[in-house]
Amino acid sequence: MIQPVDLTSPGVAAPVQTAPAEAGLHGRVLDHLGTAICGGELVAGAVLNIDELVDRYAVSRSVIREVLRVLASMGFIETRRRVGVLIRPARDWNVFDPQVIRWRLASAGRIAQLRSITELRTAVEPHAAWLAAHRVSHDDASDLVGLAAKMWAAGKAGDDQRFLSLDIEFHCRVLRASGNEMFVKLQDLVAEVLTGRHHYHLMPRHPHEEALQRHADVAQAIQRGDGDGARHAMVLIMEHAFDEMSSMWTQEAVPYVTGPDPGAIDV
Repeated sequence: MIQPVDLTSPGVAAPVQTAPAEAGLHGRVLDHLGTAICGGELVAGAVLNIDELVDRYAVSRSVIREVLRVLASMGFIETRRRVGVLIRPARDWNVFDPQVIRWRLASAGRIAQLRSITELRTAVEPHAAWLAAHRVSHDDASDLVGLAAKMWAAGKAGDDQRFLSLDIEFHCRVLRASGNEMFVKLQDLVAEVLTGRHHYHLMPRHPHEEALQRHADVAQAIQRGDGDGARHAMVLIMEHAFDEMSSMWTQEAVPYVTGPDPGAIDV
């Protein structure tokens, strides 16, 4: 059973921005329930009672119904006659939804989420770089090289917020430059996991110079039209990131506690 939550507390996750008043409450209830489901506080097969949710969150039934509608669209719940609203198992969730990723990163399932997206990126981004080398426009290729240079400067300066923004933009641009509409749809996933790693102190304050060089290598290979070179450089980025984080996979069952810089992790 999840615990009651004070929706006015500054510690509660920020609401999804929709409409005023009730929309803010909707976003906070949604975040709390979504994180509780992702974190295992609400297990598969558990029944949600609308009246109990209304009392717990001190919101209207219309707010709760809208929250449940969104959770149902994500595969989190289903309604059964004579039973009620049931929590569905994780295999039914829409794991590509950026909000689901955000909730998993905010829950005890953080390590599992990092691992699964890192595995996905390792499979997809190298081939996206190969495609980009054959399909990117001259101007877009030049912009990518310039972006890699800006990443280098931000990384060297220890400007972690700017570096994060540039890192997200770099990987999203490679996906877009691939010209594959399926790859392009993965942009939000990449942005969420990179943001999550930064938020939970799983990114170094000063990126490895080797990592910075590899991003430059990807951009320059794409600019030259060298598909194999671009793919190889991106493989090195992905493999190093995977290797750096692999030590955390064994901690999957251990709740993560934020702390100081955990050491250098590739980007």
